[in-house]
Amino acid sequence: MSEETAIPSEEQQTPVEDNRGQWFVLHTLSGHEKKVCESIKRQICLNDQSGVYEVCVPTHKVVEVRQRQAKVKNQKVFPGYLLVRMDLYDELGEINEKAWFLVRGVQGVLGFLGNVNRPIPLTDQEVKDILGSEEDAAGAPVAMMKFDVGEVVRITNGPFEGFEGTVTEVDGERGLLKVMVSIFGRSTSLELESWQVERVN
Repeated sequence: MSEETAIPSEEQQTPVEDNRGQWFVLHTLSGHEKKVCESIKRQICLNDQSGVYEVCVPTHKVVEVRQRQAKVKNQKVFPGYLLVRMDLYDELGEINEKAWFLVRGVQGVLGFLGNVNRPIPLTDQEVKDILGSEEDAAGAPVAMMKFDVGEVVRITNGPFEGFEGTVTEVDGERGLLKVMVSIFGRSTSLELESWQVERVN
């Protein structure tokens, strides 16, 4: 009686992590990052042996206040730049012309960041720092801090809406402000999220 060999189903198969290439910073026309990114992705699909593997526009979520309403949107981390993972150099350290011309030939690409003729790849830590903000985009949004200590602001949301006060502390990491407000003739410190206030002109 022959033994049957179990073949793992598609769900059981572990995807192989693609570690080919190095990450480089690509300079693009401002406002054309997404268009350039999509163009390079199409070229990668058409030329799977080009040595170019991945491209992305790093973003993170921010809270923006417009007309007293807080809206969450994706914001580019580095406007005018995107990241591309590729084998820019061959085994002898020479420029991989196929990969070089695929990327440089895309409309809207101005060039690589750094040395014009011999771009330097990002370090592992730099990649981790930049792409880490991309992964954080799926989590809680980062409040846009536009206030300085000493500024006078008006509360636009919450039980103290309409009150004015002075910013005494800015916590950019958590997106919080401490505002000193006069309530019933007494100075009271309130902790507010930055989208809950607006600058008094």
